[in-house]
Amino acid sequence: MDLIIKIALYAPPILLAITLHEVAHGWAARYLGDPTAANLGRLSLNPIKHIDPVGTVAVPAILLVLGGFLFGWAKPVPVNMQRLNDPKRDMALVAAAGPASNFVMAVMWAFAMKIGLMSDSELMRLVLVEMGKVGLFINLILMVLNLIPIPPLDGGRVLSGVLPDNLSMALAKIEPYGLFIIFGLLALGVLRFLLEGPLSFFQSIITKFVGL
Repeated sequence: MDLIIKIALYAPPILLAITLHEVAHGWAARYLGDPTAANLGRLSLNPIKHIDPVGTVAVPAILLVLGGFLFGWAKPVPVNMQRLNDPKRDMALVAAAGPASNFVMAVMWAFAMKIGLMSDSELMRLVLVEMGKVGLFINLILMVLNLIPIPPLDGGRVLSGVLPDNLSMALAKIEPYGLFIIFGLLALGVLRFLLEGPLSFFQSIITKFVGL
């Protein structure tokens, strides 16, 4: 497939996945009492507001060229935990909102694939099936990756919200080293191993639900 066509088909679902993931955090935070992201204009569907030059562009591009496991991140939406109605509980809900949005988008892209497969138009079939494949995959990657219980990933914040205070504080001490741990797991090939099972499980559930 021509590179320009690939970019045209792959960019929209990838940008939508990372944009809505971050916006979901901001929406949840505002609903639960913290308008910080809204006040800073981060509840926008404009992907430029959420792109991190390193995590969204450089790291995925390098991994793509090297043929490695696709991995990256967007610019985090700011959340002032102290302004939430119930800081500990609500921070866990705010964190969970991102992966939840990716699950919903994965289901929607699966439906797009099904519509494409049923279409009589070859162009419609190409666009919806290819975009749907990418949308399904990237959203499941973002969901499963972010649910790893290592801060600052969303899973770490969710776990912190349900643990007793002493264990929650101990987990928080890992946060400055969290990304180094993830990169270490990636370099050792452990990250791919950890993600493959959950990815396959959720993909199977969604495709069966949609009827693909």
